[in-house]
Amino acid sequence: MTAEKYDVVIIGGGINGVGVAQAAAAMGYSVLLLEKNAQLALETSGRSSKLIHGGLRYLESLEFSLVRESLKERELLLKLAPDLVRLQTFNIPVYNDTSRSALTLRLGLSLYALFAGLNKKHFYHQVKSVNWSELDGLQTKNLKTVFQYSDAQTDDTALTRAVMASAIGLGAECQCEAEFVRANVDKDKVTIQYQKNGVLKTVTTSALVNASGPWVCPVNKRIFPQSTILKPDLIQGSHLLVKTAISQAYYLEAPQDKRAVFLLPWKSHALLGTTEHVYQGDPVGMHVLDEEKNYLLKVYEHYFPEHEQELLATTTGCRVLLPAGASLSKRSREIHFEVDDAMQPRVISIVGGKLTVYRQTAIKIMSVLRKTLPVKKVIADTARLKLTPID
Repeated sequence: MTAEKYDVVIIGGGINGVGVAQAAAAMGYSVLLLEKNAQLALETSGRSSKLIHGGLRYLESLEFSLVRESLKERELLLKLAPDLVRLQTFNIPVYNDTSRSALTLRLGLSLYALFAGLNKKHFYHQVKSVNWSELDGLQTKNLKTVFQYSDAQTDDTALTRAVMASAIGLGAECQCEAEFVRANVDKDKVTIQYQKNGVLKTVTTSALVNASGPWVCPVNKRIFPQSTILKPDLIQGSHLLVKTAISQAYYLEAPQDKRAVFLLPWKSHALLGTTEHVYQGDPVGMHVLDEEKNYLLKVYEHYFPEHEQELLATTTGCRVLLPAGASLSKRSREIHFEVDDAMQPRVISIVGGKLTVYRQTAIKIMSVLRKTLPVKKVIADTARLKLTPID
């Protein structure tokens, strides 16, 4: 049987996978994306904190380039996807025992605004004490000041599907419930087998992108000859959906360990998260732990003591971080690529990543793969492609 041929095949239907599909299709390449689940973004990309942001806390670890790139992409997505990405007001309360001083936060927010281009809508200000009563019942005992700034919020699942729809509009193909089986890498092509509806199918491609997120290493083991990739840490992060209506978002410091925790408006209720701890095993078996629930509910009770704690739902996802000596909250969120052959790349694996910069991640991947791919006529610019929700 003669296999179908593609320029690029992508394994994984999360935000990075669909981002690469869009970028490759926009450059004129034939594209096939394989997703093992029945729908896109059912794993990590659909279980995030729903933020399109620069990462204010990344300034503490001096990740200036990542923050600057993220803020640039935030601004672009606000224009390209106004029905999916919107500005949200965030509040940072400062108490007598808050570890970061008002001066430190002022400097960080000033730098954040500078990296965002000093647009007036992104300036921060202090909330007057006479207006504290408007902050959704925030604890005011020992409250010294409240800083207010803007960032962006999204429906991560809807955004992922909208990017894939854009890629399909450019000619890309998407196969869900398609389980990757194996790939053989030759000098001039990659032969891929996947299973769909109980049938084993074969395709060939000039380049293969492993965008399987937490499964990046298991997928790599099914690509022959095998290339060595840096084994990342899998980080479990959980969120709680709490039955309460809030009008603004809150950037909170967990009293237990001083980590950053977000409380965000979400579908008439509030989303609270996230946690962070190293996960061992297959992410399929991941579930929210009682200790995570208790941790987040204590944060919620600490800052909003008058709110009822009715828990509506929980979600947990698995992020991928490069191993390092730093604490989890301080580890770099920069993305890392593993390439089988720097001179003639056929297989590239994505390790890590950030929802906000998916488009730039895809551009960087395609820049690497152009060494191998045939010359094609560019048909679109992803920086100009509008993204709309899919019914």
